[in-house]
Amino acid sequence: MAKTLFRHKKVAYLVGLNAVFLSSSALAAGTWYDARNDAMGGTGVASSTWSSAVLANPALMTKAQPEDSVSIIFPSAGAQVTDKDKLIDRVDDITDTVDRYQDVIDNLTFADYLNGYPQLKAAAGDMANQLSDLRGNKANATAGVALAVTVPNETLPFAFITKAYGTAHVRANVADSDIAYLRAVADGSRIPVPGDENNLRSSANGLAALITDYGVSVAHEFSIAGHPVSVGVTPKLQKTWLYNYTASIYNYDKSDINSSRYRSSDTGFNVDAGVATDFGENWTFGVTGQNLISRDIDTKEVNGYRDTYQIRPLVTTGLSWNSGPFTLASDVDLTETKRFKSEDSSQYAGVGAEYRVLDWLALRAGYRADLKSNDTDVFTAGLGVSPFNNTVHLDLAGSVGKDNTVGAMLQLGFNF
Repeated sequence: MAKTLFRHKKVAYLVGLNAVFLSSSALAAGTWYDARNDAMGGTGVASSTWSSAVLANPALMTKAQPEDSVSIIFPSAGAQVTDKDKLIDRVDDITDTVDRYQDVIDNLTFADYLNGYPQLKAAAGDMANQLSDLRGNKANATAGVALAVTVPNETLPFAFITKAYGTAHVRANVADSDIAYLRAVADGSRIPVPGDENNLRSSANGLAALITDYGVSVAHEFSIAGHPVSVGVTPKLQKTWLYNYTASIYNYDKSDINSSRYRSSDTGFNVDAGVATDFGENWTFGVTGQNLISRDIDTKEVNGYRDTYQIRPLVTTGLSWNSGPFTLASDVDLTETKRFKSEDSSQYAGVGAEYRVLDWLALRAGYRADLKSNDTDVFTAGLGVSPFNNTVHLDLAGSVGKDNTVGAMLQLGFNF
């Protein structure tokens, strides 16, 4: 019986490890995090500064002024977690319950037998209730980090960019038969015997994709019918790692999480591109296309289950208005954000504003929504600090939404 309970503890621990993995490894509305843009509702296609344009729309690198020099972003990072079912908290609770349950098993006495195992029954009932609460629970997370160096000039501004981004999804698969077994122990109709653990089927499944891009961006301003139009392009090498971590209570081993049994990888070529133009005195319009080459990458097959990660072109249009200390921005995705085939796609729209209170202080706020209602809509806010005559830029942002959704972003930049 102690072995049976230990197996259940492994199920809870497995889900917990995956939840931790979620919160630290994985995608904004696009394929980048920029604390300034994320604070403004995830906009940036038309409102990014020249120094961070390589992250959102490389065409905007042409907005650098003659006095601007090299800019380094080191780093730009962010993460957002949606845990509607409070999976992480429930894993902590169920792990504590399993500990108590196992202690009861290990310390059973003849007196407990004479009294009908009251502590064992209570512990089994608690375990069954918490497994029932855990059934069908899921959590999602996105995250990213980027490093960039931008060198402006009047002819062909260019930038070097390295970024890693990804998405992860975890779900708990609690078998009804496991709950029935524990309830039977709780009401005294079942006496545990050796071999019971072979009938336990609860498991957890974690899907994750981690994509790393290594690219060089270039931009140039053209004159079309007398109107200036900037074009930017980022060819890049793209490395993808996929994780299909499915484990049962019979063979779970935490050291297997990064095992090649669950991990697959792929390397290919891709490209981002963008266009931007100013009109009137205060308006900028932009369009970007990320990952313009479609790719389907299969996970490894684990316990009979395989999924496919979809890399698809993400086309976004943006509009911004800038006047004095104010900037207003809006972005709308024209195509869907794809992930694993087993997951629903999303399509985002965002609005945001920035007010530069002082030369060295900016306040920002915004809102981002999923037009397909598959991801949680979030409110965003943040600030930017630029001390030492704007040589150093520190930008912070956060997001919050329904379904226990929270996010945080940070970016540190240096202008020389």
